[in-house]
Amino acid sequence: MPLLPALRRPAAELINSDAGPWGCPRAPRRKAPLTMAARSLLLIRGGRVVNDDCSQEADVLVEDGVVRAVGRHLLPPGDAPAGLRVLDAASKLVLPGGIDTHTHMQFPFMGSRSVDDFHLGTKVKEEMKILTQDKGVNSFKMFMAYKDMYMVRDVELYEAFSRCKEIGAIAQVHAENGDLIAEGAKKMLALGITGPEGHELCRPEAVEAEATLRAITIASAVNCPLYIVHVMSKSAAKVVADARRDGKVVYGEPIAAGLGTDGTHHWDREWLHAAHHVMGPPLRPDPSTPDFLMNLLANDDLTTTGSDNCTFNSCQKALGKDDFTKIPNGVNGVEDRMSIIWEKGVHSGKMDENRFVAVTSTNAAKIFNLYPRKGRIAVGSDADIVIWDPKATRTISAKTHHQAVNFNIFEGMVCHGVPLVTISRGKVVYEAGVFSVSAGDGKFIPRKPFAEYIYKRIKQRDQTCTPTPVKREPYKGEVVTLTSRGTKEDSTHGTRKQAQP
Repeated sequence: MPLLPALRRPAAELINSDAGPWGCPRAPRRKAPLTMAARSLLLIRGGRVVNDDCSQEADVLVEDGVVRAVGRHLLPPGDAPAGLRVLDAASKLVLPGGIDTHTHMQFPFMGSRSVDDFHLGTKVKEEMKILTQDKGVNSFKMFMAYKDMYMVRDVELYEAFSRCKEIGAIAQVHAENGDLIAEGAKKMLALGITGPEGHELCRPEAVEAEATLRAITIASAVNCPLYIVHVMSKSAAKVVADARRDGKVVYGEPIAAGLGTDGTHHWDREWLHAAHHVMGPPLRPDPSTPDFLMNLLANDDLTTTGSDNCTFNSCQKALGKDDFTKIPNGVNGVEDRMSIIWEKGVHSGKMDENRFVAVTSTNAAKIFNLYPRKGRIAVGSDADIVIWDPKATRTISAKTHHQAVNFNIFEGMVCHGVPLVTISRGKVVYEAGVFSVSAGDGKFIPRKPFAEYIYKRIKQRDQTCTPTPVKREPYKGEVVTLTSRGTKEDSTHGTRKQAQP
């Protein structure tokens, strides 16, 4: 529809129209009427709008931070109203804003604090039910690693998973066997291995895979949806893939580091280079691992992507110069995640543009109950949008990145796919290499429990798969009386009594 008629139509009429502009299903509409206050108008013109399920050449009209119209030729010549900003997206892709499912900002860890920070942070310390019902927190993360620090035991996992299911949250786990890691670290140090290679040697793939299977088994016993963060190895990825094919409600999250590089760097002759690659679970020394993980991500065996961004500068990493167990764990990724996945996934031919949107945005929005407000470009959705040039290239480097950390694990990598413009809630926050943001611009978004995308199957299974007792006649024979402790027991001796009818 033309732009001006679209703006002149009543808001309820525009937002409630049924069909999408190119036949794709539209997101549910929010019926917020337009106000008489000064409006913020933005038109993205001539791009290829990409959602997880379809792509089409279309314009996107944004008003006051919300997508108001998507369609062809929304702005006829000479019809631009005052205050409208037009962004030309010809020959470019228009994508939903990426959702990084996993970051650590200003994270106090192993005696230090990660150097990349939040502009705005919110801390909550109340009980899980209060956090979910009153604060909009619908996911909780448990650590199976970091013994004597964060690690929880199986019975505690069972209790936490049970609580998550009761309140409609999704359980997340860092899956590594903390006991085996602790013993492995002692062994490596006893052998005189103090460098970063010891970190990977005491946390082999089997340690990650065992914990992944154990977490899935416990969650399945509870019938609780499970989200495995930073799937780093072939072995753990296979466990997740097999569980999904067995019908388990489990989601696996590879991260930019695991998809973009490998653990051979732990054996680099330069200690600092090796130390900057230390994270947990570790990057795997098998150089075919990133390709394997990307294949599973492309085929829906793995579901989302995060960065696990937890950055420490060289002087902080040096806390472990004589003992690898004291190297703060963490690498970068929050800035480069989208480009890494486009280069290794789309440019390589493993996935198409729609799957890219799914694994960088839409699936996360669905799992964490933000969809379709986030993760989609449709009428009524928030205007979190990226104008993406799929043909442009950039070279990743610590000299040019925008993060506070002084090292980049993707140093020198050339990536196809470059963000040209980033729009957050209708505001252009990045353009032509320049950020336009201020501290406090971020906004916490409460998330409702019982996300339909994950809990629909859970609820149905509770109704249809609950065990029931076998109906049988009561036992009426003899029952042995157990002897006291310390007395030899023999079924041929002792007192017997007839069972009561």
